[in-house]
Amino acid sequence: MQNKIRPLALCVFLYQNKILVAEGHDPEKNQTFYRPLGGGIEFGERSDETVRREMLEELNAEVSDLKYLGTFENIFVFNGQPGHEIIQIYDGRLVNSGLYEQAEMFGHEAGAGEFKVVWKRLDEFNKHTPLYPDGLLELLTQNFPQ
Repeated sequence: MQNKIRPLALCVFLYQNKILVAEGHDPEKNQTFYRPLGGGIEFGERSDETVRREMLEELNAEVSDLKYLGTFENIFVFNGQPGHEIIQIYDGRLVNSGLYEQAEMFGHEAGAGEFKVVWKRLDEFNKHTPLYPDGLLELLTQNFPQ
């Protein structure tokens, strides 16, 4: 177990009341969940630069018009292991507009392989189909009413 706080930057890419999310599964809870794309902030890197780098690495996609939305502190248990993250959340635009028309695609994580990426409507998230980090759905529905 690592007792370290992990700094992250994630981006929702809100489009027509949908956001772009990675699908994950926690085998301990037997739960499928969703989380915006992005990743760990490297030393000396600004969080907006992290979003740009991660999107190139994960989807080979360039982004523009990044807008900072807020910061979350996420303390959680995943696969039986505790985690602690400080997450900077952004909204932005995908330069390749064709990605908005793809309902499902696959991202690539170095050392971890492929993962499923989907567009999901905000009203599709609930306690059985959670969006992480906790509080993000509330932030989005308050700032971007349907």
